[in-house]
Amino acid sequence: MTEFHQLPIDLPVPVDDGACDHLTGLTFPAVSLHATAGRDVDLSALAGRTVLYIYPRTGTPGVPSPQDWDSIPGARGCTPQSCAFRDHHAELQALGARVFGLSTQTTPQQAEAAARLHLPFPLLSDMAGELGRALRLPTFEVEGQHLLRRVTLIVKDGLIEKVFYPVFPPDQNAANMMGWLRQQPA
Repeated sequence: MTEFHQLPIDLPVPVDDGACDHLTGLTFPAVSLHATAGRDVDLSALAGRTVLYIYPRTGTPGVPSPQDWDSIPGARGCTPQSCAFRDHHAELQALGARVFGLSTQTTPQQAEAAARLHLPFPLLSDMAGELGRALRLPTFEVEGQHLLRRVTLIVKDGLIEKVFYPVFPPDQNAANMMGWLRQQPA
């Protein structure tokens, strides 16, 4: 499938393998990440709530996805996930949360996607894998690419308050964040 905005109906559902069980309650590490907004961001230093959705990679029109991409549980759906966060961005802000997306793609790759998808929030690059290693985030490899598995973190005042893993379907992730935030005091 080459349409990045559509999810295949037979997309395999990822299972919870326990790879994120250790994250809730952790202090978010002080790691400076390049952002598409043109500045570096250290999420550990931000006051209030931050929604950080972590995804494998955003597809690029005209560039084929890795072989068998749709058959890897949790791999497909980065563009629909980002678009859902875009579409619900104002509502998430009204609930007191800022939004960032994060992958291991380069900042120029992410900047292309952010511009093409009209994202109103920055994407962060963990190309060097520093944050992924510090948090021991789950990963997978495909065609020589070391990619992060899809997980969403809610960070409050430098602590990981809530972990959503696995994330499925990815296009419902933003709506699920809004539901959770509505139930939590600010």
